[in-house]
Amino acid sequence: MRLASSVTINEVGLRDGLQLESKILSVEEKMTIYHLLKRSNVPEIEFGSFVHPRLVPQMANSGELFAQIQENKEEKLVALIPNLKGLERAKEMGVRTVNFVFSASNTHNLQNVRQSTQESLGTLKTLAQYATDHDISLHIALATSFGCPFEGTIAPQHIMNITEELLQYEIKRITYADTTGMANPKQVYDLMTQVSAEWKSFEFACHFHNTRGMGMANINAAIEAGITIFDSSLGGIGGCPFAPGATGNVCTEDVVHMLDEMGVQTNIDLDGLIQASMKLKEILGHDLPGQVVKAGKSTRRYPVPS
Repeated sequence: MRLASSVTINEVGLRDGLQLESKILSVEEKMTIYHLLKRSNVPEIEFGSFVHPRLVPQMANSGELFAQIQENKEEKLVALIPNLKGLERAKEMGVRTVNFVFSASNTHNLQNVRQSTQESLGTLKTLAQYATDHDISLHIALATSFGCPFEGTIAPQHIMNITEELLQYEIKRITYADTTGMANPKQVYDLMTQVSAEWKSFEFACHFHNTRGMGMANINAAIEAGITIFDSSLGGIGGCPFAPGATGNVCTEDVVHMLDEMGVQTNIDLDGLIQASMKLKEILGHDLPGQVVKAGKSTRRYPVPS
């Protein structure tokens, strides 16, 4: 098995994780989770999004949250933006890294952002120019890269074609997202190997859901293909509100535990993550999908029954 020496985790719980929750967290509650993540040495945090509050009310206080945390320079703080208005709002707040999401699947993109995939590529041209002019790092998340609940499997060549078009612009990172948990490890390995071989010097990442129980296996397949950056969500919460059955981001503490056991460095304090996950459960008021919090670390030893 070909393993990377280290992997970077981009924590998306405060954005992707919370957008399906019925409870809308206050700035103070989000700050509590943020500080626990920061204390655990999480290097990248997607803290929220600048979308219309009517569409995703859970993100309405993202600007207030950023105002409280922007002085912290130890980690990268990322905001999701849906359009130029969102990017302008991020710029006004002083956000230095933004993530623009659109779908490889035309049907899903119409459901998600009310644009065709080609129209979103047109929007990207404007966003890329604005980001360049204002020294903002632009990330792209390509949703439904491995499958769409409406269209089925997405052809690998379609992903390659979109990637080639994206690379015309000044983009820092492209993340291939398994938006509804349809990917399998062989599919992930094949596509990511192709992408990594074609564009060796570019920064690629993956975003997996554990909807059908293959999220962790897909991370391992992506690592073998050369990917070393992954999104994950504290407690395993989250999903896409615009696609049926799109629950279950891969759980951050479970991912870090797996990588620790395999000897792959993340530089994240797992005990701190477990504490953060337990606090998140308390705030949300319901059980979370993560497993390590329930079972304990593999290194944990129990007394022998008498």
